[in-house]
Amino acid sequence: MIADISTDIDADIAEAAPQAGPASSQATSQASSQASTFKHFGFLTLPHFSMIAFSSAVEVLRMANYVGNGEHYCWSIYSLDGQPARASNGITVRPTQALDPDNLPDVMIVCGGIRIRDVVDDGVRAALERIAQSGKPLGGICTGAYALMSSGLLDGYRCAVHWESLSALHEEFPRVRFADELFVVDRDRLTCTGGTAPLDLMLDIVSARFGQALAAKVSEQFILERIRSASDLQPIPVDARVGFSRAELVEVVRLMEANLREPLSLEELARLVRLSQRHLQRMFKAYLNISPAHYYLTLRLKRARELLRTTDMSVAHITSNCGFNSPCHFSKAYRVQFGHAPSFERRAGRG
Repeated sequence: MIADISTDIDADIAEAAPQAGPASSQATSQASSQASTFKHFGFLTLPHFSMIAFSSAVEVLRMANYVGNGEHYCWSIYSLDGQPARASNGITVRPTQALDPDNLPDVMIVCGGIRIRDVVDDGVRAALERIAQSGKPLGGICTGAYALMSSGLLDGYRCAVHWESLSALHEEFPRVRFADELFVVDRDRLTCTGGTAPLDLMLDIVSARFGQALAAKVSEQFILERIRSASDLQPIPVDARVGFSRAELVEVVRLMEANLREPLSLEELARLVRLSQRHLQRMFKAYLNISPAHYYLTLRLKRARELLRTTDMSVAHITSNCGFNSPCHFSKAYRVQFGHAPSFERRAGRG
């Protein structure tokens, strides 16, 4: 069965670079280097903001000061009126101060959460526009990116948002370039998905300024298994991408996920969901902007990367476990997807 799709896979490797390939990683790395100049971080807390996202960001700065033996970073908490905003868990953060257009931090990060559409009003948009006009970089964590989009401040930028909001926002803001990564730093805009992903964003900024060694010390204090990089993708369920109405497409992806070791051919996949091969190809192109073979390949390579990072399984074993005919074919595909060889991934993980 593996041989049935190998020709399609080789064609996809030759024709198209993956979404999170070396080019996008390089651009994010350069932007992160610019962000490495930030020393004073501002956090604009909107009502019902996510406490875990906010805390994940601030705690990296605090710990960098602690393990770095210096006051490398400082931070300020803001609201529009200077009164502490209540987070979605009911807790407020003090001290909180009102925005002062004449005394802004190096970067202002909007902290969003639930009911974001209710709290982003003309006052919020006007404040963000004034900050942008001053030339200060802006960011958004959790749903904070919505405030920037609503103000037109992410038009033409790459942006990371939580997968749960992806479909609706994609329709509402067609000029925003939505990315699959956990976080994105694009020029003077920083965006991040929710949960603990802001921790990874801030670790990336710390690493760009002080090097990986200090970032690793911070992550060790937080007992993190590993630091997720700018190339790490958030796990987006396919039904969130295309909607539950595309049941056949969702079913095909689930069949792929269940058959990574022995990939099914396009003919078998089409037969199992009672579609023609041509119709199946059109659906993938229309809703995922990728061919079925390339999507299948990406799933298998992501699984291979997970095994390289989290197990001692040999590269040869991973090659067969993820449905590749030979280590040479696996290495070639891996380089195209991630920009380096599988052996480099393992050495980096151990380091």
